[in-house]
Amino acid sequence: MPAPPAAEPGRAAPGEEDRVIETRGLTKVYRGGRPAVDGLDLAVPRGSVFGFLGPNGSGKTTTIRMLMGLIEPTAGTARVLGRPMPGAARQVLPAVGALIEGPALYGFLSGRDNLRRFDAADPAADPRTRTARVGRALERVGLAAAAGKKARSYSLGMKQRLGLAAALLQPRALLVLDEPTNGLDPQGMREIRALVRELAADGTTVFLSSHLLDEIEQVCTHAAVMARGRLVTQGPVAGLTDAVFGPGGRGRLAVATPDPGEALRVLAEHGLTGLRADGEHVTGELAPPEGAPPPDVAELNAALVRAGVRVRAFGTERASLEDAFVRLTGEGFDVAG
Repeated sequence: MPAPPAAEPGRAAPGEEDRVIETRGLTKVYRGGRPAVDGLDLAVPRGSVFGFLGPNGSGKTTTIRMLMGLIEPTAGTARVLGRPMPGAARQVLPAVGALIEGPALYGFLSGRDNLRRFDAADPAADPRTRTARVGRALERVGLAAAAGKKARSYSLGMKQRLGLAAALLQPRALLVLDEPTNGLDPQGMREIRALVRELAADGTTVFLSSHLLDEIEQVCTHAAVMARGRLVTQGPVAGLTDAVFGPGGRGRLAVATPDPGEALRVLAEHGLTGLRADGEHVTGELAPPEGAPPPDVAELNAALVRAGVRVRAFGTERASLEDAFVRLTGEGFDVAG
């Protein structure tokens, strides 16, 4: 069989064109420390909204900084839009919009004038259409009414919006967002989620780092989970819970009872783990340890009744992305690193 054609220098190999971001063995070791990122193999499909998750210190921000050419990797490779980074940064970055670790703004300038400064720094931006371009970006993130105010008077959420507007001044093939809803109220978060969906529908790939798991679940098509610098899993969001808890994602048993203490005891005796009681609502994981048979839900109900537990409601809950995250990383909900 003939060998596949080699890629041109600096170009993606055949068959890789559907990956907007790809890393192989990507590693970053800071002096005197353990790897911040350790052998990362990441594949971000073109046209996806890709969620990047991990606890504090998991290596998410370090990965993003390497992808954007801000720091050099210790080992491994990274390709963005089919080209090697950081070597091809001058060719790649004009097609990438990024909001990383919060926007850097001139506090003494208005929001509009900040955007004009950002736009003027782009050698590809036509100055004749700058005013219209800045106006569209402000409208898109809901800041048109506050465009004349000094940036120093902006709330954290408004600053996040302005940073996102800067990333949207030009059409982008890839948008990299680090905690884009940080500081936003619930309405603002909904608006940013709608904007991300709109951008994806227009063909922009969105790479989204967030500590809000419900945000990832609502807006992302794909996700990757990091822990202690290593990739735990990646793939379509719809399949992550199935991969962890089995087909259908049946992750937890839910029981409503005025006898939560006794219910916890009975369910623990029958092998359920991750048991919790919130008032009269008792839940526990149905996924058994590897090699063990799954629990019989009908038998669990019968065991509760035999023990005299008053059962008011009984059923199963589909596992959430949070459940899968905790199972994969062994860590709780504080995942802002």
